Amino acid sequence: MPMIRKLIYLATAAIFIFSLMVGCTTEQSQLEKTEIAKKPKLKEKDGITFPTNKSEQSYKESLINSHGKTISERIKVPEGYQRVEVPRGSFAEFLRNLPLKPHGTKVKYYNGEEKPNDVYVAVVDMDVGTRDLQQCADAVIRLYSEYLYKNRQYGKIHFNFTNGFRADFKKWMQGYRIRVEGNKAYWIKAAGYDDSYECFRKYLDMVFAYAGTLSLSQEMKRVPLNDLQIGDVFLKGSDPGHCVIVVDMAQNPKTGEKIFLLAQSYMPAQDIHILKNPANEDGNPWYSINFGDILVTPEWQFTKDQVYRFGD
Repeated sequence: MPMIRKLIYLATAAIFIFSLMVGCTTEQSQLEKTEIAKKPKLKEKDGITFPTNKSEQSYKESLINSHGKTISERIKVPEGYQRVEVPRGSFAEFLRNLPLKPHGTKVKYYNGEEKPNDVYVAVVDMDVGTRDLQQCADAVIRLYSEYLYKNRQYGKIHFNFTNGFRADFKKWMQGYRIRVEGNKAYWIKAAGYDDSYECFRKYLDMVFAYAGTLSLSQEMKRVPLNDLQIGDVFLKGSDPGHCVIVVDMAQNPKTGEKIFLLAQSYMPAQDIHILKNPANEDGNPWYSINFGDILVTPEWQFTKDQVYRFGD
């Protein structure tokens, strides 16, 4: 019996010691997990690690859906906002659903070189051509023309050259071509009827070569900022000038505040891209209509009265 009691005592002691060891190990593990969770995440840049703001990073990611293939799919609206309703088949709907290149794609110049300035969150999936033509005003002309061509509204595709000459696509389709001599431009019959997309692109290249922000400002109508719509253009028509186009809008139903996204091309000719908002350090690309007197974009500034719209 004494031997049995001794064995029971030793067994009980062993179990007690084992439970203490397991408990300590579990607690230590929990402590380590808690400490790790409190450490800020690090990102590596040029071999150096920097702490990142977790809330800003998560907010940025929440607005960008890397798998989205269009503007409306790729760029989400901030919390509390809803995309404004637009008519089916409208220019606004066309812009909101512009196809985008894969997330992370770099903006390329017409010659294949990358744009060095990191001023964009997405790149529109549309060719830029192989010549230094599709710059800022040309990108606006391109988007509006693409919409009209897609909907076979050929009669509305017309733009003025800087010297005032009106270039109608319908006349171009009929085989007429534009000859430029000095500051004079005129039509000549040079081909047969052609409404193909290839013919359309050649027409656009001709317009790009002789139109600009100045001519665009003279044929578009000025609108008040509080009436801002998708498809409107912030435009400074001068030399040099610049313009950006509103490609999407949203509104806060409680406050009534409107926000919008902007797209541009620039010099030299480059892919059309969706701009960042330099005022938002959290990666939010939306601009508030309540920006004050000056709209600051990454590469240009506009006044609140420089808003234009294409007419019917």
